[in-house]
Amino acid sequence: MQVQNYLFFAGRCEEALAFYHDVLGAQTGYLMRFSDAPEGQQGEAEWHDKVMHANVTIGQTQLMASDGMPGQPVAMSGFSLSLSPDTVDEGRRLFTALSRGGEIQMPFGPTFWAQGFGMLRDQFGVPWMVNVERG
Repeated sequence: MQVQNYLFFAGRCEEALAFYHDVLGAQTGYLMRFSDAPEGQQGEAEWHDKVMHANVTIGQTQLMASDGMPGQPVAMSGFSLSLSPDTVDEGRRLFTALSRGGEIQMPFGPTFWAQGFGMLRDQFGVPWMVNVERG
């Protein structure tokens, strides 16, 4: 059994997937749009081109993503996605790239438990922690 995060992007899923591809090398393996649903189950016409479901792989981890439903509130809270890069340089690069357009909650730097650690909320509201373990 696996536990996977399912992220909802309130109509910005395709933009988020492109951003994560550029920053993290995320690969979208499967993507279904609302227009792919059977006739009568496609929802509102203005959402037909939106993402109903996507499977995304980042490193060895699979996430699921969607635009959600029109008017559905999106609150990304109570969790963080955590990255564990191998080097401080890679950690700093990922932290800087993910934080563009977002909000830094704890600047990336050394801590008593890590060579480098930082917390941020990206431009889509997804909370991230970047942690380079002491080796």
